[in-house]
Amino acid sequence: MSSRGLVAFAAAIAATAGLVGQSAGAPTAVQGPATGQQVAATGLQQQLDTLLTDPRFQGSQVGLVVRDATTGETLYDRNGGTRLLPASNTKLFTSAAAMETLGTSFRFHTDVLATVPVRGGKLRGDLYLKGFGDPTALESDYVALAKQIAAAGIRRVDGNLIADDTYFDQVRLGDTWASDDESFYYSAQISALTLAPDTDYDSGTAIVESLPGATVGAPVQLKMIPANGILKLVNTATTGAAGSSNTLNVERDHGTNIVRITGSIPLGASAGQDWVTVWEPTLYAADVFRRALTAQGVRVDGKIRAAAAPATARRLARDESMTVGELMTPFMKLSNNMHAETLTKAMGVVAKASGSWPAGLEVTTEYAKSVGVPTDTIRLSDGSGLSRKVNVTAKSVSDLLIATQKEPWFQQWYDALPIAGNPDRFVGGTLRSRMRNTPAANNLRGKTGSLTGVTALSGYVSNKDGRKLVFSMISNNYLTTPRPVEDAVGVTLASWGEKAPVAAVKAAPSTSAQAEDAGCGNDWIKAC
Repeated sequence: MSSRGLVAFAAAIAATAGLVGQSAGAPTAVQGPATGQQVAATGLQQQLDTLLTDPRFQGSQVGLVVRDATTGETLYDRNGGTRLLPASNTKLFTSAAAMETLGTSFRFHTDVLATVPVRGGKLRGDLYLKGFGDPTALESDYVALAKQIAAAGIRRVDGNLIADDTYFDQVRLGDTWASDDESFYYSAQISALTLAPDTDYDSGTAIVESLPGATVGAPVQLKMIPANGILKLVNTATTGAAGSSNTLNVERDHGTNIVRITGSIPLGASAGQDWVTVWEPTLYAADVFRRALTAQGVRVDGKIRAAAAPATARRLARDESMTVGELMTPFMKLSNNMHAETLTKAMGVVAKASGSWPAGLEVTTEYAKSVGVPTDTIRLSDGSGLSRKVNVTAKSVSDLLIATQKEPWFQQWYDALPIAGNPDRFVGGTLRSRMRNTPAANNLRGKTGSLTGVTALSGYVSNKDGRKLVFSMISNNYLTTPRPVEDAVGVTLASWGEKAPVAAVKAAPSTSAQAEDAGCGNDWIKAC
């Protein structure tokens, strides 16, 4: 809904004590920084208390911690030690560990290899395409590799094209990922050899572009981006009358690469795009590469097969990704799940010699512990937060946010966080439609989190006096979204000044969680 990201200032707000179920909890007494004695509730604490007695929290759980970013002093704590599902706030742990473990200058790469020499323009054996986890590989990158092969004088490969994804293990989907999400771009399979169809770098997916037919009742016209022979489109969608509803649905059958397009598009509608995941993206990448070879005049006589390249194979061509530091921008701004999981497995390879989720998650946990996060009270089960087994606390997130400020890579990481109310997609990111025209706009930087019944927002904001704050708010098990309360908390923190009364900020009305899930502001809504 259009008002979801906005909050309105009010002259006063009535207290609603007693409306919240016991699970919402009460704020923990804040300790004085010098004496350790309890201090009286401040205007800020009272205003936050009022916001968290919102009836949208009835019967649900919410944790909120606010701290001074410089001293670490706790300014507010409600259920800060309670374990909650963080959704994409998990990416804060993953991204920080990746910046430290892989380094900001780390690059993924993709190689083309062979075991036999080229004679007379012919490679008398197999050609190997080996992936090293690049989640940003585009069709243009495979074209660049094909051009290198053509420049090496190869005109014909009389063997097979072998796709090698053994840099990572063969587990494609994360722990407890829902089967009914598998067709959608935010739940793509993870492979060390993959392909993205766009510069959002949605690896493991393809785009189905659709146009209405020339007349009412005509089949919808379809195009795949990039063109490939892996996905098979089954089209029963038709063209509806001008002005009719667009009911087009694009969904892949589980366990296959059959994509069914149903519904209708109104006559005269503009082109639409739907992202769909690929079953076994390794073969998808190899198919696109083979097409690129053909376009460069390089013929492959054999078939595409998946196998490991021999250790003796020599490199004929290489393509490299952007750096990990640069990757933080599309990763964090757009909350890209596949980037999180690829970074997790890459950390496993680099630090544990195992491209698996368990190895990578161990690295992330070790990093968090090394900077003072009490890891014995949290659980990480994937890198993105798509898993419903991840449990963290608002306090642990705030610990991480405070600790990262001391890292040499902090500024690049901080710059990659979405910025509230900034409409530029690669600046505002998942916060671009929220807190507009408020003191939080172009001030608050934070990571969003969204799952059904879960919303989270954690990050940094400067108050009215320029005091930098760290905050983490996680809400679980609600029926009506409290995201407007999240925004009101952000605006309250940005509006608060030490020497002036705390301005009352009222949370905007919200629709049902189902309506909220259909709109902008969620990490998984591609159309936003």
